[in-house]
Amino acid sequence: QVTSDALVYSTSLNYNPVPTGNPVVIRTSPAVVPIECHYPRKDNVSSNGVKPTWTPFRSTLSSEEKLPFSLRLMNDDWSAERASTIFQLGDVLHFQAGVNTENHAPLRLFVDSCVATPTPDRSSSPQYAFIDFSGCLVDGQLDDVTSTFISPRPRQDVLQFAVDAFKFAGDSSNLIYITCHLKVSLADQAPDPLNKACSFNKASNLWAPVEGTRDICSCCEMRNC
Repeated sequence: QVTSDALVYSTSLNYNPVPTGNPVVIRTSPAVVPIECHYPRKDNVSSNGVKPTWTPFRSTLSSEEKLPFSLRLMNDDWSAERASTIFQLGDVLHFQAGVNTENHAPLRLFVDSCVATPTPDRSSSPQYAFIDFSGCLVDGQLDDVTSTFISPRPRQDVLQFAVDAFKFAGDSSNLIYITCHLKVSLADQAPDPLNKACSFNKASNLWAPVEGTRDICSCCEMRNC
């Protein structure tokens, strides 16, 4: 039987003893014992252990779905999405990458790479990778450029970065398409060379991470992460 809250299995235990010994007297009598097993219809069932940082089942299902990532051009004070996508050379592009974590365990967002191309085709030529090597903002190493990741983050699931406006030499259309690869790690996982956000500090002539130890950025200098 199915009720609003339970699945009920019902059966009866029948006890019908056979007389033994003297057939004139009996010392036991038949009995019928009703048995019901009630199983809640709304519960979590799993053959595997659930990590204590997760809300069971609901989050497990959510983790199997694709994460909704976003990448937006913001206005200069980061308060809202920028209405215009037209820039002049000398302007700064303010990017905000984010992910909707919903019921997940806390996640930290990273920008693995960003490539600019003159057409929507990611593989078109020419192309310019201004973030590369798993989170190195290589554009910031160029002379007279201020491109950088913004530190500290507003939230672990958001990463902001500023890039000086540029155009492709000899391209009369003056159009730029930007494709970025975003990814996440667990927020309690320490940043490492493959999960990092590193900017080049011209004052110290060193790479510095938004979070984590400075050594995770050493591969940015070698350009091999």
